[in-house]
Amino acid sequence: MIEISSDVIRGYNDTMILHLLLKQPSYGYEISKQIKTLSDGKYVIKETTLYSAFSRMEKNGYIESFESEASDTGKKRTYYRITEEGIRYYENKCEEWKLTKEVVEKFVTGER
Repeated sequence: MIEISSDVIRGYNDTMILHLLLKQPSYGYEISKQIKTLSDGKYVIKETTLYSAFSRMEKNGYIESFESEASDTGKKRTYYRITEEGIRYYENKCEEWKLTKEVVEKFVTGER
């Protein structure tokens, strides 16, 4: 099975993460599981990639983090939620993707 290279999808990691956060706040491990599941296992986001995306998006104001209450194990978990600025960024990235897909398809579908 062919897997998607991280180079190809790098520019859309934020879009995938924000899409998941539109539904509800979540934490890193759960987001990585959802990305793997929704991509039918064709893309597995690396932990370092995920947390650098969180850091970058939080710095840019697209998401904000908060700590959960301690769980049964006594550990707190860091959750992330999308901001209004993040929603606008997500919408722009979706429009950008449509244009990118349109352009790239001209080169990979054999149209001449």
